[in-house]
Amino acid sequence: MKKIILGYLMFFALLPAAYAVVDINIASQAELESLNGIGPAKAQAIIEYRKKNGGFKSVDELDQVPGIGQATMANLKKDITVSGKKASLADTLPKPEKVAKKK
Repeated sequence: MKKIILGYLMFFALLPAAYAVVDINIASQAELESLNGIGPAKAQAIIEYRKKNGGFKSVDELDQVPGIGQATMANLKKDITVSGKKASLADTLPKPEKVAKKK
């Protein structure tokens, strides 16, 4: 009985993560790679495209990225979005750790 309850709890705890939508204008390499059908090379191509073109204006523009075709687009449309915010170089870099000031 405990296993069944634990199984239900894990299912409902992980459910929101399974339906997270990724904003392709601000997503990191790792976030892009979490998408079905996007590996390291395609994720890097997406980042390079948005650096060169100033971000995506719509989800449909993703098919302009080399290596992303109609089949990939069909699989991704439900999992991606585009915000009004455009990615900058700082958005794609890892965040530095906060360093405690010595007194």
